[in-house]
Amino acid sequence: MEEMILILDFGSQYTQLIARRIRELNVYCEIHPYNKVPKIERHIKGVILSGSPFSVRDNEAPKPLLDGIRKQFPLLGVCYGAQYLAQHDGGEVLPSEIREYGRANLSYINKESDLLEGMNLGSQVWMSHGDTILSTPDTFEIIASTKDVAVGGFKIKDEPTYGIQFHPEVYHSTEGTQLLKNFLVNICGVKQSWTPSSFVEETVDELKAQLGNDKVILGLSGGVDSSVAAMLLHQAIGQNLHCIFVDNGLLRKNEFEEVLHSYNDMGLNVIGVRAANKFYEALAGLRDPEAKRKAIGKTFIDVFDEEAKRISDVKWLAQGTIYPDVIESVSINGPSATIKSHHNVGGLPDYMKLKVVEPLKSLFKDEVRRVGKALKMKPELLNRHPFPGPGLGIRILSDVTAEKVRILQEVDAIFIQGLKEKGLYDKVWQAGAMLTPIQAVGVMGDERTYENVVALRAVSSTDGMTADWSHLPYEFLAEVSNAIINRVKGVNRVVYDISSKPPATIEWE
Repeated sequence: MEEMILILDFGSQYTQLIARRIRELNVYCEIHPYNKVPKIERHIKGVILSGSPFSVRDNEAPKPLLDGIRKQFPLLGVCYGAQYLAQHDGGEVLPSEIREYGRANLSYINKESDLLEGMNLGSQVWMSHGDTILSTPDTFEIIASTKDVAVGGFKIKDEPTYGIQFHPEVYHSTEGTQLLKNFLVNICGVKQSWTPSSFVEETVDELKAQLGNDKVILGLSGGVDSSVAAMLLHQAIGQNLHCIFVDNGLLRKNEFEEVLHSYNDMGLNVIGVRAANKFYEALAGLRDPEAKRKAIGKTFIDVFDEEAKRISDVKWLAQGTIYPDVIESVSINGPSATIKSHHNVGGLPDYMKLKVVEPLKSLFKDEVRRVGKALKMKPELLNRHPFPGPGLGIRILSDVTAEKVRILQEVDAIFIQGLKEKGLYDKVWQAGAMLTPIQAVGVMGDERTYENVVALRAVSSTDGMTADWSHLPYEFLAEVSNAIINRVKGVNRVVYDISSKPPATIEWE
């Protein structure tokens, strides 16, 4: 079993970033809510306590049960985690008298500390807390300080337990990766052996053992996640994998034909199903985004189930669920507030009676691409931008009709093709167009027009959890805008979205 670092989540906005930094060091880790700690087994090599929006002084503050962890495994408390350890052992944690948010520099480093090996005096770190550790018990040894924070880091004597009041996982902590590597290698003793190739080998072996000679069906979407999941399953069970690719009428222009051709070239056993009219009927008159997502999801299941029944003795449904889908569906206090429905997470209808297999559920998006590369998949498929499961249905910001889909497909095609022609496509994480419910006045050929406004959206990101708007060249945007207005009947105005995530989301719905 792969060595693992366990991250206990207290609700910090940075928790997933801790996991990403650890995985970048070729070490496998998992995030679990602090109140749902998995069984502690020997393949767990260390534990990290995350930050939190709570204060340790709050009555409702998370209080983890660390019996069986402390003194048994290396433990690193980050921000809230460090403050919890200090308070639990009799130290004093009080509101900060000065602002402790943003960049700071280490004014003291214990050079003999295994956690701080290779770090330099003056190293920049990122602070983000309202409380501070004012005093520590005698069993605590201070190993790092800043000008304003005396207890910047500590070690508890006679046990491999550490705490830091800054965030090593964020970019602004310039030697944060070194600190995490020290914890993983020097203190936890991990081997840094978790690579895309090792993941493929281990996952294929697990799938063979799990599935045996059973038949599996998988709904392909044309996206990276389902495509990589299909290739892993194909390596494990060959022709016992049956893939279904549904044209819901909400795909990009010509996408159904192009992607179906790509799948056939990959040797996958794929059935293509045209079902646009069924989706348009289900969406008729719906304007609420969540209602549209649910209608699209239900119709997909109906179409998928109808096709699946044509294949005898199917026992498993495969899904391209990835780790952020799993994490966002669980919070430290139970089910999280729904921002939007995940198309890969949720229960199956009782009538399908299938077991679920999710070969990618432990991976972040960029890791999925690296695994696909290890599987020697085509770059043009691996480098495709993410595309929402409900497709253009949630990029039409009103009720969905065939005509609105046509308009948006044409706009989107011009935008995406323009990005490719100018060498910008691979520099952008995700791009697309939104058809707004706004009509604007325009002038074409000396005639007044009253037509649709479309918004173009392009963002840069690594995993979609946070994103910044892409600073595309003005000349490019002007060229694309001109092409859209001249070539797409029904559009007379183009705007560009310059909102980042957070506070906005990548999609508009």
